[in-house]
Amino acid sequence: MTELREVAVVGGATTKFGLRAATWPELAQEAGAQLFRAVPGLDAKDVDSLFVGAAEPERFAFQSHVAPLAAEQMGLAPRRILQRTELACASGQSAIRSAYAAIASGLSDVAVAVGVEKMNLPSMAEANTSMACVMDRPWDGAHGATAPPFFAMVAQRHMLEHGTTAEQMAAVSAKNHRFANSNPNAQFHEKVFSTEKLLRLPLVSPPLRLGDCSSMTDGAAAVVLAARELVRGYTDTPAWIRGSGQYSDFHNLANAGSLTEWTGMRKAADEAFRSAHISVGDLDMAELHDCFSISEIIEYEALGLCPPGAGGAFAADGSSDLGGKIVVNPRGGLLGCGHPLGATGIAQAVEVFDQFAHRVPAARQVPDPNWALVHNLSGSANVHSMMIYQRGG
Repeated sequence: MTELREVAVVGGATTKFGLRAATWPELAQEAGAQLFRAVPGLDAKDVDSLFVGAAEPERFAFQSHVAPLAAEQMGLAPRRILQRTELACASGQSAIRSAYAAIASGLSDVAVAVGVEKMNLPSMAEANTSMACVMDRPWDGAHGATAPPFFAMVAQRHMLEHGTTAEQMAAVSAKNHRFANSNPNAQFHEKVFSTEKLLRLPLVSPPLRLGDCSSMTDGAAAVVLAARELVRGYTDTPAWIRGSGQYSDFHNLANAGSLTEWTGMRKAADEAFRSAHISVGDLDMAELHDCFSISEIIEYEALGLCPPGAGGAFAADGSSDLGGKIVVNPRGGLLGCGHPLGATGIAQAVEVFDQFAHRVPAARQVPDPNWALVHNLSGSANVHSMMIYQRGG
């Protein structure tokens, strides 16, 4: 068997996330311009492959065949691999994982992974109808099981089983919004949300309030990956990809089993840690998929950061904050940054790279980070994707 090559992220950039006037192609172009500014040693001719994470451009932007469109907008001419990856909320991480696999196997040497999503439409009803396509549409979607009602059921069940409170969920959101205040690309960069303010916001799907839910967001993000022998041509602070894992165990909600255990995430994490040869205790930071505040709470438990049922207390006592056991979502998470589906997983990887290089403001800089995990869930928490990064230098 041929030995796999080592691969690292050597730079990345994100656009401003939020309600953007820019079109889908313009967001791709903006991400490309930002990427070349962020990685000054990169030349367009260096990039032999492009992987485009995009969840629903056909419905949100009325555009399919987006991989060559993105390549053109970014000034790239891929000559080895050009493809789109779609895995709903994990579409961006799927693009990175595909780029990593291509380079590790020798099919590519330098690849760009870009995630783009244009979610805001003139009609919010149309946008929400599009989101229902992520679920089992003829069955779950027809019964109203879009993301807010589903995660509301998850929250209700976690409260029943473990005594989790609205105040503990608000603590997750308050932390992530505070981190977003130091991230100028975050959708809610300029908005301050205290726990008290969050608890007064309108209910969306009880017990979830507006601040417990990530937003419909436009945005894009991109990273460059390179094989070991080429890394030093781009950076002295690479983020080495050391582990990866993924697991899917159902799609239709009738087959979901427990709403609060998320065994799929635990199994994906087990595979990622096994392949990286580390354990959860080695992590310094984690970018977890906080599409809803209850998600981050359950993810603490599934990852093994705390015992089952203790996720609410883990959030409330500051264990996931600077100075705690591990720093979770220092860029602001999906709650603070917004959630442009295809771009989120890539923006998380950009944060890991910048944290390793100590390029973020002190208000969210993790002290001397060496190991980081990025997690994305997709659908009704039925697919979990993981990547583990190690700081180089």
